[in-house]
Amino acid sequence: MKTKRSELAELFEEFRPLFTRPTFRNGLCLLEGAILTLGARTVAAALRAAGLQDHPRFQNFHRVLSRAQWDCRKAARVLLQALVRAFAPKGPVVIGIDDMVERRWGPKIKARGIYRDPVRSSRGFFVKTSGLRWVCAMLLVEVPWAQRVWALPFFSVLAPSERFAHQAARRHKSVVDWARQIILQLCRWLPDRPLIVVFDLSYTGQRLLEAVRRRVTVVAQMRLDSALHDPPPPRVARQRGRARKVGERQPSLNVRLADPLIPWVRVCASFWYGHREITLDLATGTALWYYHGSPAVPIRWVLVRDPGGKLPPRAFLCTDTSLDPLAIVQLYVRRWCVEVTFEEVRRHLGVQTQRQWSDRAIARTTPCLLGIFSIVTLVADRLHTRRLLLVRSAAWYSKTVPTFSDALAAVRRHLWASAFFSYSPIPPDQTKIPDPVLERLTNLLAYAA
Repeated sequence: MKTKRSELAELFEEFRPLFTRPTFRNGLCLLEGAILTLGARTVAAALRAAGLQDHPRFQNFHRVLSRAQWDCRKAARVLLQALVRAFAPKGPVVIGIDDMVERRWGPKIKARGIYRDPVRSSRGFFVKTSGLRWVCAMLLVEVPWAQRVWALPFFSVLAPSERFAHQAARRHKSVVDWARQIILQLCRWLPDRPLIVVFDLSYTGQRLLEAVRRRVTVVAQMRLDSALHDPPPPRVARQRGRARKVGERQPSLNVRLADPLIPWVRVCASFWYGHREITLDLATGTALWYYHGSPAVPIRWVLVRDPGGKLPPRAFLCTDTSLDPLAIVQLYVRRWCVEVTFEEVRRHLGVQTQRQWSDRAIARTTPCLLGIFSIVTLVADRLHTRRLLLVRSAAWYSKTVPTFSDALAAVRRHLWASAFFSYSPIPPDQTKIPDPVLERLTNLLAYAA
């Protein structure tokens, strides 16, 4: 039976220089199996989904993750370049950075720790969990056929727990340290493109901003009681002592909220969470953000409040003091797509269901599963140009634009068609399945999590 080469195989050709020939072939089989698998994303399940359950050298597929010599960081660079070419060919590249806790147990998982579970916890309910913490970098870009911003993962780094660093006699790196290294790595990968990095309050600090602000533009949330200062006064002739870092203390943002003399600008934001249209009041200014013992960072602060009083006031900062305040808020709202991606990879790609135990396999499996989200999006973009990206709708759920589940279903259909149905004649001793029955079975499997 003659089969047609799939779009996934053509896309994966860009990664060929990173692998040896056998590892590349086995890696492509695992990638196809991971996309087609339903349920846990184990190597055995991927082999069954790819039709390789009777392969005599099945152990070679396990060794792609546990023993083969290839670099996740180089693969992340290739994936980033493919994403930028497809979805951000010009203009600034917006990157979102956040951490994810992968719930894992077992004595052989050495780097795990006890963390706050962001999925099960709330403001008034604290839940701890055992697992691995990953710092993820994602491309925040508007996907044309989805008509909204998606967060596309391309680079994930394991941040081991402090207990593991102590036992291994290593210096413990916080998630902020890992974020700084990721940002500086991105500057080397994209030296000719302006970068905008977006992260939440847990990463906001003077040391991180000072380390990266001359290379990238940072947009982040800040506390309302942050210490803001005027620029230092100019030094006079023959003045003794070292130069001052900052000038007089400015009123905090909490005080500015209650100040009736602060000029507010009312805007109608259609980019708010969930594509809601909402009316907001904005106030902005420039200052030096400084605490004792830390560098003084020049920022533009933006204070946001709801005229109706339903939403709590929030504050944002940007290291580019010339950027428009409305654009700063709009860039930060993109960060919410990171949380959506974390939920999608848990639901549809089986993150937290893998069962690798070796250190190298653990460090590779989760970044690969997160990267599959972006690979599926790239393949779906190619299928969209061929009008093969369908939208699943129902009487109780009217949907006009594709979601990730539609993209994943389209890629699964394409892989099945490339493997079994292209150019295959029907033998006389076989009966063709009726099209309605085949479509129902295909939908049942393609949209299964």
